[in-house]
Amino acid sequence: MEEAKEVVKHVLLARFKDEVKSEKIDELIKRYANLVNLIEPMKAFQWGTDVSIENLHQGFTHIFESTFESTEGVAEYVAHPVHVEFANEFLSHLDKVLVIDYKPTTLRS
Repeated sequence: MEEAKEVVKHVLLARFKDEVKSEKIDELIKRYANLVNLIEPMKAFQWGTDVSIENLHQGFTHIFESTFESTEGVAEYVAHPVHVEFANEFLSHLDKVLVIDYKPTTLRS
């Protein structure tokens, strides 16, 4: 197995509170996506909603994935004032959240 050199993925699984309107969710997602333009260590951002047929989502409906060049970049992102302000509002709209950071690993034959 080979660990990716210094690439770190920051994954956030979320379930929005039932009372949060879809327009608010769309606005929050646009603001989340824009963080890649405002916080230098954040290199990429992707998101989606659960489409699995296995029904193992445990209530999570949305996934957000950010890419960083290092664990130090993730730490800088987490502490960045723009992220802190956004995260405080974003998290207040969530019923459930799970965050995992990992370094992608590729299997070599």
